[in-house]
Amino acid sequence: MGTRYDTVSLLTDYGTADEFVGVIKSVLRELAPHAVTIDLTHEIPPHDVRAGSLALARCIQYVAPGVVLAVVDPGVGTDRRAVAVEVAGGAGVLLGPDNGLLAPAVQMAGGADRAVALTNTEHHLEAPGATFAGRDVFAPVAAQLCNGTDLSELGEAIDPHGMVPGLLPITRTEGDDLLAEVLWVDRFGNVQLNVDPDELPAGTTHVRLRIGEQVRTARLRPAYAAIAAGEIGLVVDSYGLLSIALDRRPAAAELGLAAGDQVVLTAHEGPEGRGAGAVPVTFRR
Repeated sequence: MGTRYDTVSLLTDYGTADEFVGVIKSVLRELAPHAVTIDLTHEIPPHDVRAGSLALARCIQYVAPGVVLAVVDPGVGTDRRAVAVEVAGGAGVLLGPDNGLLAPAVQMAGGADRAVALTNTEHHLEAPGATFAGRDVFAPVAAQLCNGTDLSELGEAIDPHGMVPGLLPITRTEGDDLLAEVLWVDRFGNVQLNVDPDELPAGTTHVRLRIGEQVRTARLRPAYAAIAAGEIGLVVDSYGLLSIALDRRPAAAELGLAAGDQVVLTAHEGPEGRGAGAVPVTFRR
């Protein structure tokens, strides 16, 4: 008998227009009626494993102990593995396809304790087709975990280091330039970069932004509302990374930015002449 869990947190690219999410919740309710479900998001862009892995990595430290069922699975029905990964000394188990979706969150949670491929079909639903693993594999397995089934009963043990890695971009420097990437554009149009504020020169107050041939200047601000009208701001967001933002306007739309765009930052002295400068930023698709 393993740990009984009472929470299943869901992250998918299913959206809510179709019945997919409701069916998964119904399977969980039927097989593990004591378990509470939490919707992290179902609005990952379809098939976008990178976006799903980043979202899961962003939120994993705040997710309640229990089972995390994550499905962004363009390879469903193929020979890609379905896996369960135990983390945090058994406080949680992540379920999903082995396609890079889970790996960053597993690392954020401190690494894998155990991992199995979900090869024991006794714990799956009988499936009329192979295209809905969320319903037929991951939901019933999540329910079994909530009911106390040990991870070892779900399938063959695998080496967690052999799982498909996630692709989390890191910054690099070239001379005075810091080469970064847009990680995420939130629903407000704020543009999260993969830049820790400590990567900027000490005392930086302003950042020059180059978007194609256009050159703009941004200013580091403590909050979105501190960005002046007509000004571009750089704000340390809720995950501790720099975001390009405008006050109550979508920076991504106005600056033509999307996830995956490259951003190059170079120290630039602000108009007040204070600080080591800001950073010319070049955005490229």
